[in-house]
Amino acid sequence: MPSGEDLTFDAAAFGGRVRLFPLPNLVMFPHVLQPLHIFEPRYRALLEESLADDRLIAMAVLAPGWETDYDGRPPLRTSACLGRIVTHQQIEGGRYNVLLAGLKRVQIVRELPPNKLFREAKVNLLDDEYPAADVHRRTAKQRSLIESFERILPNMPEVHQQLQELLGAEVSLGMLTDLVAYTLTMPLPEKCALLEELNVDRRCERLLRYLRTSAGSAALGTETGPSPKWPPDFSKN
Repeated sequence: MPSGEDLTFDAAAFGGRVRLFPLPNLVMFPHVLQPLHIFEPRYRALLEESLADDRLIAMAVLAPGWETDYDGRPPLRTSACLGRIVTHQQIEGGRYNVLLAGLKRVQIVRELPPNKLFREAKVNLLDDEYPAADVHRRTAKQRSLIESFERILPNMPEVHQQLQELLGAEVSLGMLTDLVAYTLTMPLPEKCALLEELNVDRRCERLLRYLRTSAGSAALGTETGPSPKWPPDFSKN
């Protein structure tokens, strides 16, 4: 993730109120960059308010059954990811292309009254948990995750180089699990479970189990085509 003033986040100054950008099939994680393509009027209003204020948006995931009420206020999963707008570009038709940087996991406590075009909620910030009991096994887990991930990477030298540069920066296990989870193509419930898991060791173990399955071995591909682009394409709202 790039560094700079736009990505600073003061948890002590955070008031707990967020603008919600819920999507049915995108799970955002901290430490990653997500391109967004915004065109619906309610989300254009959300973006414009965010740009005029703190540049924060919480990416939420719609709960099962959202199809019957997508244009309304269908239920949400309670875990979301708070992100900050890094760059944006307005294009024809009042649409926007946006690059969002994941900052923190949040738990949705309650939604606020529908006084705006878009949804808002009160949230609690969530931190990664590093149990002391696993501290001596954590380095081995991190190495196992790196090796398992590298084995399924496509023949893309630039991706391997980025991974090695990342490892050279001595990233935390929590950051590594989030980057791997975001990159993999896996069922939505599995990704949501990884977002919900605060215990970093259990998150790593879950990823390792998935990578060792047949689904995990194909987790960078699709049923009909080659591995996804790096970085990913813009989402569609």
